[in-house]
Amino acid sequence: MVPDRRGPDVTTENVDRRYLRMPHSERGMVVGLFGGSFNPPHQGHALVAEIAIKRLRLDQLWWMVTPGNPLKSRNQLAPLAERLAESERVAADPRIKVTAFEQTLGTSYTANTLARVKARNPHVHFIWIMGADSLQTFHKWQKWQEIARTFPIAVIDRPGATLSFLSSKMARTFGFARVDEDDARLLWKKRAPAWTFIHGPRSGLSSTAIRNGSSHSDAE
Repeated sequence: MVPDRRGPDVTTENVDRRYLRMPHSERGMVVGLFGGSFNPPHQGHALVAEIAIKRLRLDQLWWMVTPGNPLKSRNQLAPLAERLAESERVAADPRIKVTAFEQTLGTSYTANTLARVKARNPHVHFIWIMGADSLQTFHKWQKWQEIARTFPIAVIDRPGATLSFLSSKMARTFGFARVDEDDARLLWKKRAPAWTFIHGPRSGLSSTAIRNGSSHSDAE
């Protein structure tokens, strides 16, 4: 997620059309937005989703499988249909809605995607969900400050990234907007910018390590 994610190597061939539509939500719902390339998805991702649903008291969590991440190589990027199928297998909670609607929005940047989500669902309370390992590079995302001002953000702890909420540029820039972890359940009521860091069980599983034939890594 970040700059341009679209390209000739991204195709919707063999992708069920239901994944290409924005999930349905009802007025007043609290919905988490959890995006990534999920290449492949694993139980570490599922743990982040589970913690977010519980601690933020979400009605839904949209598991947004993106076409690709420009900060990472596409050489080993599995087909979108395959990553969606694997995500469905990993994300067993019925409150999790696996989706690839970004592919059909025509947006190239996360900030633009979130603006479209907000415009289409004005009566839904959204929270952007991200792993702490992404916090260190968040300031490299296109229009990252605009993202922080669109929806409240919940950062979920990940191995090797616990202190990132103190050292990251995002945390320093928006330190004034940090919400105490004990009040995470109320984050949806806060007007962006607002963010919280949530501690909890951590999984050492890593998509990179899995692709490389291992199962754990402290780097992701």
